[in-house]
Parts: sequence; structure tokens; C-alpha cells
Amino acid sequence: MNATTLFFVGLFLLVACAVIAGEVMGRLGQLPLIGQLGVGILFGPTFLGPALGLGGLSTEFQGVQFLATFFILLAAGLAVTPQDVRSTGVGSALLGIGIFVVPFLAGTAVIRFAYPDLSVITTLFVSLTISITALPVLGVMLAEFGLLKSRFGTYLLGGSLVNELMAVTMFAILLRIQAGHGALGIEIGLAILSTGVFLVSMLAVYILVKWLRALRVWQRMGAWVRGTWRSREAGFALLMVAALGAAVYSQYLGLTFLVGAFYAGLLVTPQSAGRREHREYTHVFDIVTWGFFIPLFFALVGLEMNLRLIGGTWVAVEAFAALCVFAFFAKLFLGGAITRSLGWSDGESLTAGFLLTSRGAVELAMAVVLLSLGIFSTSLFTIVAGVGVVTTFLAPIGARPFVRGIPKQRGPPADPLETATPEPGSE
Repeated sequence: MNATTLFFVGLFLLVACAVIAGEVMGRLGQLPLIGQLGVGILFGPTFLGPALGLGGLSTEFQGVQFLATFFILLAAGLAVTPQDVRSTGVGSALLGIGIFVVPFLAGTAVIRFAYPDLSVITTLFVSLTISITALPVLGVMLAEFGLLKSRFGTYLLGGSLVNELMAVTMFAILLRIQAGHGALGIEIGLAILSTGVFLVSMLAVYILVKWLRALRVWQRMGAWVRGTWRSREAGFALLMVAALGAAVYSQYLGLTFLVGAFYAGLLVTPQSAGRREHREYTHVFDIVTWGFFIPLFFALVGLEMNLRLIGGTWVAVEAFAALCVFAFFAKLFLGGAITRSLGWSDGESLTAGFLLTSRGAVELAMAVVLLSLGIFSTSLFTIVAGVGVVTTFLAPIGARPFVRGIPKQRGPPADPLETATPEPGSE
């Protein structure tokens, strides 16, 4: 078979098996990404890869993986809005800060102990990737437990949003520092400056659109475009142009395209795009992303993992196990302790702690970029992805026994630091 035929055969097998495996895991009460990653691991160097002659991703699949990574970060940005950021309560924000900063700093020490040969910047990258609570994955679990629109769920999503914003921004800063060749102090300053320029640019766009909306100019511009544009699915095309432009801009600043895609999605809201138009093209986007790119992305991540590198020696196994234990229990204890200190019940705090241990797409997207840049080796990539699999697998299992006692009232989260209400689920 020629290269084109082999590519489509491989694409067919990965997507078909990933979709089926994801459905099976969903019916078993687990997240689909576990099965999708498992498909890649099965076809990768850990199991069938050597027999099938698969030594890694081909150039074609690497390109598809980067495109899938772009779509995943854009999807993560589209899942939130600036209004969500502004409406995050004090307690929810403290939760998000705590479950990022403490694991990030403490994880650096744990990783240095477990893997002393890593450079300082690589250690920071590993610690960063295992400090993220996956917002999309958390949303899926809350929906599965019927808590997505509850005050409890809204509170956790607010904390996870803060966690994700901090992680994406810190990733940009570290990547800019790593790419520099000057003195460390100068590179840190340039990284902060580049990140500041990008964030100020995004804020300026948001303020400009808001100002034009207040003057009714933005609405008239939108009506003119809708009345004159003749291309099919023009809204979706403009979304892609805006997101790709932001990705190019962030890449130009040395902050990686992930940052641009994420923040571009965050600025595309029903207010900025129009409610009907936003609903239409995000519906198309969700179909393409969740139906194709996400299953394929997780399968390709699994395909690049090599669990044989972890199991080569007892020392490697023990180091990986220690990292999994830290990643799981750091989030569990912190999430539980912070929410308990805010007046939540024991059941709510334990449920929150378990759900916040989950990792997912954003962490793995970062790992893919770090692997492509040579910052992560295959063994490090496997370790980071493996930690994500273990913690995400355990999160819903641990939370399930405590979910039944959580109220499912709808509405904004009752923030114990801003109201007299003692618990997030009570009236």
C-alpha cells in the first residue's frame, strides 16, 4: 500500500476504535478519554506497535495531532466567557488558586526527588502539567452526576476555570523562558513582558467590542455582514480565522499557539458574536471537535506513550507510582480542605476533592507541544499522560459514594466568603 492508503487506513482504525472504546467506557461509568487513550496504547509501542511496525507518528499524523490540539484548546476557551471569569466568587477563586499553586510548587520538589536528572525548566513543565484540573473533564463528570447546573457544580467549575487560566498563562511564560538564550533574569522579564503584551491585546479587543456594542455599532456591523456575506457557514469560517489569527499572534510572541487558541475562544461569546450565530457555529464546532478531533487526539496521545519505558526498572515504577500518588492526593486533600474550610459538609468536600483530581485534554495538549519541541522525552511524555490516566480514572470512582447527598439546586454558587450562606447547596 502507498503512503496515502496507509494514512487513511490508520486514521480509520484509530477513529473507529477510539469511538467504540469511548462508548464502552462511558457505559461502564468511566470517562470516554480512558478508552480512547487505551486504543492508542494498544496500537502503540507498548503492545502491538512493534508487531505492526509502528515506531511513532508519521508526519501526516503529527500534522493532524497539532490541528486536533488547536481545536481542543479553542474548545476549552469557548467553554467559558469573560462573564464567567468576572462572576467567579472569592471562595471559588481561592479554590482555583490553591489547587494550582500548591501542587505546582510542591510538585516541583517531588519531581526533583523522583527524577533528579531533569533540568529545572523541565521539572517545572512536568509539575505544571500535573497541576491542572481539567475544566472540560470536570464538566463531563458533573453532568454525569446531575450536578452541572447546581450551585455545587457552578462553584467547582469556577475554581477549575481559575486553575486553567493560571495554568495556560504560566505555560506561556515558561515556554518563552525556555526558548530564550540570554541571561535568566532577562529571559524571565521578556517572558512576562510578552505574556503581558498578549493579555493586554486580548483585553483591548474585549473592551473595544464591548464599547462598540454599547454604541450599537457592533450590532449594525454584524447585521451588515450577515446580510451581505454569501459564503456557506460564514460564522464558523470567521471563528476559525479569528482563532488562527490569535494563534499566530501568540506564536509570534513566543507563547505557543495553544495560548492564542484558548484566549480567542474565551472572547467569542453570544454577546460578541450574536446569540443565534454563536449557537449555530459553536454547534458545528462541537460536532467536529467532539465527534472527530477529541477521540483522535486521545488515541494519538496513547499511540505516543510507551509504558515499557516506565516499567523498565523497579526504580522507574516506584518513581511513577510516587508521582501518581502525589498528583491524586494533593488535589484530593487540598480541594477537600479548602471547601471544608468554607463551610461545606464532609460529603460535599470529599466529592469536590475527588472530582478536582481529574486531568485531561489541556494537560495532554501541553505535553504534546513539549514533546514536539524536544523538551519532553517519550518517557516523560508517557509519565505525564500516565498520571492523567490514573487520576482521571480514579476521580469518578472516588466521588460516586458521596454524590447522593449533594443538593441539586440550580443557580449561582453561594460563596461563603461573600454571603452568610454556610453551604454551597443550601438556600
